[in-house]
Amino acid sequence: MRSKKSITEAIRIGRNPFIKLIDGLSEEELNYIPAGFNNNIIWNFGHIVVSTQILCYVRGGILPDMSSIKYAEDFKKGSKPTRNISASEIEELKNLALGTIAQLEADYIDGKLSSITPFSTETFGVEMNEIEEVLLMSLSHDTLHYGYALAQKRVLQKSID
Repeated sequence: MRSKKSITEAIRIGRNPFIKLIDGLSEEELNYIPAGFNNNIIWNFGHIVVSTQILCYVRGGILPDMSSIKYAEDFKKGSKPTRNISASEIEELKNLALGTIAQLEADYIDGKLSSITPFSTETFGVEMNEIEEVLLMSLSHDTLHYGYALAQKRVLQKSID
């Protein structure tokens, strides 16, 4: 049996290349919406940061709503970029990307997430009955949005050349 840390560690490990991608781009590049896309690289990054918290804590019935999740309105499912994200906000999102996973891991180990309210994901229609299922879905979701961000970077680089 895997430890409770292994799945949160996998999420953390998966977020590091995304942070590296962001570190290699300017604020302008991160906020650029390439042709054919309805969002940008920093939106995809911010979206994974808030989505994991929303799925685990709000949809899982631990928190009553998203009001305590920073940037939830900017990056929640169904949102689109409505403003440029500043350099200081980008730094804060990078810190939250890892800090929220550390908190999630602590809450998971402490048993605070042992009993969630079952729900179905809107995107895939998959029933989530246990926190481990939510964490696995979150890991897959992070990877999906990292792929979108890589595609956006390729389009961005072609438009610069």
